[in-house]
Amino acid sequence: MAVRCAILDDYQNVALTMADWSKVKGDVAIKVFNEHLGSADKVVEALKGFAIVCAMRERTAFPRAVIEALPELKLLITTGMRNASIELEAAQARNVVVCGTPSFGNATAAIATGLMLDLARHICYEHVRLKAGAPWQTTLGLDLEGMTLALLGLGRLGTRMAEIGQAFRMNVIAWSQNLTPERCQEVGVEAVSRDELFRRADFLSIHLQLSPRTRSLVGARELGLMKGSAYLINTSRGPIVEEAALIAALREKRIAGAGLDVFDIEPLPVEHPLRALDNVVLTPHLGYVVEQNYRAFFGGTVDAIRGFLDGKPVRVLT
Repeated sequence: MAVRCAILDDYQNVALTMADWSKVKGDVAIKVFNEHLGSADKVVEALKGFAIVCAMRERTAFPRAVIEALPELKLLITTGMRNASIELEAAQARNVVVCGTPSFGNATAAIATGLMLDLARHICYEHVRLKAGAPWQTTLGLDLEGMTLALLGLGRLGTRMAEIGQAFRMNVIAWSQNLTPERCQEVGVEAVSRDELFRRADFLSIHLQLSPRTRSLVGARELGLMKGSAYLINTSRGPIVEEAALIAALREKRIAGAGLDVFDIEPLPVEHPLRALDNVVLTPHLGYVVEQNYRAFFGGTVDAIRGFLDGKPVRVLT
């Protein structure tokens, strides 16, 4: 009998076209969920009887309560090699194998750059006006050359953003809790203090993983240090920035604007105040959503299923 396998949150309905699923044909009975399942209770109800669940990043959470309520679950696969929404200890306690997949490139850096360009040049705003029949522009943009790109985090994605900023001839500065002057020197970036990062930023771009020490790292105090002409860009995780403090700063024009790809609650509620602000550019967590990444994700998912069925699980997360 085929093992029941659920593919979650396939919003574009592309999962079965992004990999060679023939490797597991006949061994698994696949059901694709194109819509978000919703609350934990709804997740449990929908996934009863599935031995294999394939999660797309952190769109659907698997805390202890959900894992314990799915006694038939044997294999949980996350795209990528890290997923803060899966409680690994709970999975191990229930003998649920958790596997990851490869990923491709640095697609999130492209979204951060796109948000920066849109904030600087009002591309989306002028696009809508031109489509509606307007003859000329009404906004005055900013040239990125000579402006300061402040990077909160200089890991893989932060380093790519530094390279992009340098290509635009921006002045690039960086800070994070463990960042050393030696690392900054390697990348050709100026190391600064935490407060200096916020004070000097024309564009502050966040590139940190969410953890207990980065949660609410950017709050009212940090936003208060920023220039009134400065922009904040967050493509990492919503809770790194205190949402209420950011909304207040944007409403009161204490910073010029923000470009956001991530939020405290995803999907962003329809009535959320961020949707009503005219100095914010919003995208629905597009950072990793590119074809090359999806091919790596789902190709790795198939390999993880095949390995588990053969008794040789791959890329096990512990």
